[in-house]
Amino acid sequence: MSKYSFLKIQPSEERIYELLRAPLITEKSTLISEHNQVAFRVPMDANKKEIKVAVEKLFNVKVLAVNTLRSKGKVKIFRGHRGRRDDVKKAFVTLAEGQTIDVTTGV
Repeated sequence: MSKYSFLKIQPSEERIYELLRAPLITEKSTLISEHNQVAFRVPMDANKKEIKVAVEKLFNVKVLAVNTLRSKGKVKIFRGHRGRRDDVKKAFVTLAEGQTIDVTTGV
C-alpha cells in the first residue's frame, strides 16, 4: 500500500471523454494488439492514473499498466514558410489477460 494511497484520482465525466482523444491506428499499434495493448492519443497534461481510470470506466476492462510518451512536433516548410507541427502525447495501455478493446467501433 502506497504512502499516498488516500489521494484517489477520480476525473470528472467530461474529463474522462477528453482524456482519450483518439485511438492510434498504425502498423505498430496493430502489432502491439497481439500483446493485449492499445494505443491512444491523449492531452499533454494527462497523467497515467487519469488515463487508467478513463479506460477502465469507458471500456469496462482491467488495466494493468499505462506507458506514455511525448513526441515533439516536426519543423516543416510549406511554400517557403516555416511551420511546426503540434507536440503529441501517446498512451500505450496494457490490458489484463483475456480483456480486449475494439478500437474500430465507437464508445
